Amino acid sequence: MNNPTLTEHALFAKVEKALGSIRPYLEADGGNVRIVNITADNVLQLELTGACSSCSMSAMTFKAGIEDTVRREVPEINRIEAIA
Repeated sequence: MNNPTLTEHALFAKVEKALGSIRPYLEADGGNVRIVNITADNVLQLELTGACSSCSMSAMTFKAGIEDTVRREVPEINRIEAIA
């Protein structure tokens, strides 16, 4: 399949599992994160949702929490981008 859907991407389940480990912390503050895309060159595009989308600490949450967790658990991801 040349253009798999996002959920069929080889890394989707691994990324979801990694995000699942930090989601309870985001949800406790009324926020969440969702996968927007995983590109052909393994760039992960994420969107912070709910309270996380407008929180003044969202950049720190993204770098120190989300990005570190995904990089540790899914080393195949080459880059992680926050999508507004």
